[in-house]
Amino acid sequence: MKFNKILPILFALSLFSCEKKVDKVIIEEDTKPKIPIVVEFGFTLNDYLVVQDTIKSGDTFGKLLENHNIGNFKVHEVTEQVKDSFNMRDIRIGRPITLLKSKDAPNQLQVFIYQKDNINYSVVDFRDTIVKAFNKQKPITIKRRTIATAIHGSLSETLNKNGVDAGVANNLAKIYEYSIDFFKIQKEDKFAVTFYEKYINDTIYAGVDRLESSFFEHKGKKIYAFPYKLDSLSKKVDYYDEEGKGLKTMFLKAPLDFFRISSRFSPKRFHPVQMTWKAHKGTDYAAPHGTPIKTTASGVVERTGFTAGNGNYVKVKHNGTYSTQYLHMSKILVRQGQHVAQGEVIGKVGSTGLATGPHVCYRFWKNGVQVDPLSQKLPNTEPMNEKHKAKYLEYIAPLKKELDSIATLKLK
Repeated sequence: MKFNKILPILFALSLFSCEKKVDKVIIEEDTKPKIPIVVEFGFTLNDYLVVQDTIKSGDTFGKLLENHNIGNFKVHEVTEQVKDSFNMRDIRIGRPITLLKSKDAPNQLQVFIYQKDNINYSVVDFRDTIVKAFNKQKPITIKRRTIATAIHGSLSETLNKNGVDAGVANNLAKIYEYSIDFFKIQKEDKFAVTFYEKYINDTIYAGVDRLESSFFEHKGKKIYAFPYKLDSLSKKVDYYDEEGKGLKTMFLKAPLDFFRISSRFSPKRFHPVQMTWKAHKGTDYAAPHGTPIKTTASGVVERTGFTAGNGNYVKVKHNGTYSTQYLHMSKILVRQGQHVAQGEVIGKVGSTGLATGPHVCYRFWKNGVQVDPLSQKLPNTEPMNEKHKAKYLEYIAPLKKELDSIATLKLK
């Protein structure tokens, strides 16, 4: 046999012998499903028997504990130990609770968790010999966003079409309440706004955090608004335009939220109590007894007291030009010399003094002379002091540029 014929036979025999010597390796896959690890409220829920529930009518913290095994602890002892950290009276119907129990019988309660809202929660920990309570927040991520759009329908509808929470509409309406009538906005109107949104665990939307800048173009006029604190230690934030002018007017339109004008300012009016014709140097706003009365502008309480004609009254001095007075109150809620902010409640509607029914008589002084506030062109808030203006303009410059750039792109 020739060599070239023998070679293929030897090669085949060698392959056969190799196959006999090699053991088969069988790899078995683990088909058992893996249980995901769930961590919530800072606890690994897999380690516990988890009971989810909600607060129902008649539930109290003590009653909830009585319905679950708290071991050797006594309910009244627990409530005493945690009362400084957990306000047991603050639990509300419908709010969720989570109970973490031991997996082994008798399933003793280990942790009680009450969710005050979507972010804040309280924990009562039974795992040690001393019960502990503490308050925490879920991890919050703040995301910044800027939109620019034309009005389509109402402000809320327009924002909704752009995937923006209704809270932004409420904020914008509040910011521009002195300069724009949102019942009269038109399709040609436009706006842009930069705002921050809150997310729980980086994914669950939790509402608007704050607005950073905005403009609203109404009837061809663009009105900017930037929140700014003149004093870094102050909690008060006011809104100013691109020139540092305040957006608020100095005075509210009325001292009540809901009212009807029962008698206007008049040089001659028949007085319903004194039964004679005389000047009525005020505007009467009729409202139910006890309705809150608000100061229409910031200032200092100049006088409070009672007279036969005015009944209980408060007079507020706003600056060297303007003062206001509020008559016939059922209750005075401020004292002489007290500083009051615009919109602060200073008393309650009544019918003290010469009054036939519950109302507030609102009187308005300009340069010491009583005038009709409804006929006045009322000023804006005090302009920003020049010492703050340069820093403010520097702060808003990049914010304004960003709004304008996005508006140019989106509102062509």
